Amino acid sequence: MLLRYRVLVSNSDTTGVVADENWWKEAVFYQIYPRSFNDTDGDGVGDLGGIRAKVDYLDYLGVDCVWLNPIYASPGVDNGYDIADYRTIDPTIGDMDQWERLLEELHNHDIRLIMDLVINHTSDQHMWFQQSRDETEPYADYYYWQSEPNNWESHFEDSAWSYDEKREAYYLHLFADAQPDLNWENPTVRDELYDIVSWWLERGIDGFRMDVINVISKAHGLPDGDPETPSLTGSEHFINGPRMHEYFNELADDGLGSYNDDIVTVGECAEIDPETAVDVTGRKSNALDMTIFFEHMGLDRNEGWESCEWSLSELKSIMQKWQETTEDGAWLSLYHSNHDQPRGLSRFGDEEYRYRSATMVATWLHGHRGSPFVYQGEEIGMSNVSFESPAQLRDVWAKNFWKRQERAGKDFEQVRDRIEEFSRDNARTPMQWNDEPNAGFSDSEPWIDVADDYETVNVAAQRGAERSVLEYYRKLIRLRDEDDVITYGDFELLAPEHEQVYAIKRSLQSADYTLLIICNFAAEPLTFEPPLSVDLAAEDVTVALGNEPDPALPPILELRPYESAIYRLHD
Repeated sequence: MLLRYRVLVSNSDTTGVVADENWWKEAVFYQIYPRSFNDTDGDGVGDLGGIRAKVDYLDYLGVDCVWLNPIYASPGVDNGYDIADYRTIDPTIGDMDQWERLLEELHNHDIRLIMDLVINHTSDQHMWFQQSRDETEPYADYYYWQSEPNNWESHFEDSAWSYDEKREAYYLHLFADAQPDLNWENPTVRDELYDIVSWWLERGIDGFRMDVINVISKAHGLPDGDPETPSLTGSEHFINGPRMHEYFNELADDGLGSYNDDIVTVGECAEIDPETAVDVTGRKSNALDMTIFFEHMGLDRNEGWESCEWSLSELKSIMQKWQETTEDGAWLSLYHSNHDQPRGLSRFGDEEYRYRSATMVATWLHGHRGSPFVYQGEEIGMSNVSFESPAQLRDVWAKNFWKRQERAGKDFEQVRDRIEEFSRDNARTPMQWNDEPNAGFSDSEPWIDVADDYETVNVAAQRGAERSVLEYYRKLIRLRDEDDVITYGDFELLAPEHEQVYAIKRSLQSADYTLLIICNFAAEPLTFEPPLSVDLAAEDVTVALGNEPDPALPPILELRPYESAIYRLHD
């Protein structure tokens, strides 16, 4: 099938030199959280039929590839990231026949599909784990078992170990206690997982987003961690572990295999640094094409659930550092929202200026070098929500946090502000399609409450509207599709210390113009003069895109609240 992309070349070689062009570099990805996207069978949970019914909408938006959060059979402790069967679709979401029809429909619209793959851990209901509890061969060592736990901490629990009475031993789980970690030291486990990877590729998908993929290797013997580490205790023994690159290369050879040239692999890498990003995208191992990094996501919080102040210059410094990795051969996924994060509008923008700040934040993000990821609802300006009661919480991380606070003698109102600021439930409320009951998401009560603003913030209200977040996203995505400078151009940060304006210059040797991207990150207007080496007269400048009518032209810019613009500076 012929897709819309211009180039299909191999992703990278072992020297770390990334090919200049590739379809996934030119693509805008759209992340779908299936449970919350669209319900067509009336059970209050989104499903594959609901996604298929909205493929025309995805085509209208202009996205090139869909990332589908886990849809495999699962008890749902962590909403699908606890997989009980890798080769079966969860019945609440659909079946294999519906999945095949969805894939066909996406491909008919020139939209690719990547699946979310969780191979660090499984559900405790997976057959492998149940057999491992009985010490049944060959499953006895499919997971990490110890007679006494070490001091490692879990992301979701206090300890990374839980006791199993049946086996009379402790098992390791870096996440929820219902998500036991697979033992990658066992070659049989690795072979099982590579077979699963190949099985899905044979069905015609276009790649994977690989969940927490850089924690699959644990230090031999599972030694105690340093309790003074600023991260989770023990993390020095499981983040970027000693055999990680060996496993990645094996995954590339035995799992991705001959498909590797035409697919994309997006690696979610916990606490990754820029040097490691270069290493895992070709310099030392060859399974990943791009990485998901988190440093900008920690800007407004201390460890866990404590918020902190942040400055625009700090954000600039982080993004500039990561942009430099692309010069060394890495490639980045660009995002400000996903299923694990609060809404980007509420973090980096201003809900009172919904249109202006949502479009400004989008312009800022898409202005960098990398592949933009749009999370469902972002393109209409969906924002964080309120929780009046702990009964509204669905996020296992948020619920565990609340239980700890409750045990400490606090009531919900004392911690409500922190939950409303950081809970992953913010991103998981149903997609707002129209102003009908349940936001047009379902005819039944949804599995999670709909946001209160759905009557005004929805797709139907914005589609075709002259001044809407949705229509601006369409223009921004189309600009990327048409302009190689914004995709492949060099990155230069301007005015790094300025605390209100984020300014970027993008240039490409083969182009006869450069791009100037200007974003006002505040509700206050200001006058800004871009620090360009040569002053430009107005006739040398055209506006490629702006979120306000008649934007000012360089060299002196009068910027309105949350105004953004992309200028072409012609040679």
